Amino acid sequence: MSIPEPVFEAPWHAQLFALTVHLNEAGHFAWPDWAERFSATLKQHGMARDLNGGDDYFTAWLETLEAFLAEVEMADPDAVEQTRAAWERAYLSTEHGKPVTLDATV
Repeated sequence: MSIPEPVFEAPWHAQLFALTVHLNEAGHFAWPDWAERFSATLKQHGMARDLNGGDDYFTAWLETLEAFLAEVEMADPDAVEQTRAAWERAYLSTEHGKPVTLDATV
């Protein structure tokens, strides 16, 4: 018996998908509203071709979710950007093979 292929190419793809589904199921937005915005983002990026669910697809997904959460006032765009920048700094300054963590000041 063979091992099934992973559904997502990267762990963050699965985490982002799960977060979005959770926010929908918790009643923070309706899925048709999400789908409309995500479709617009894909179109804006010229992603009309068949996508395989890789980074380009999930980067567009993240962009859509961040904008949507800002629109419904669930996330402050400045705070989101500060956190993203902190993760980038942490990633770039962490020794290979060590876990990436944020310090408590973020």
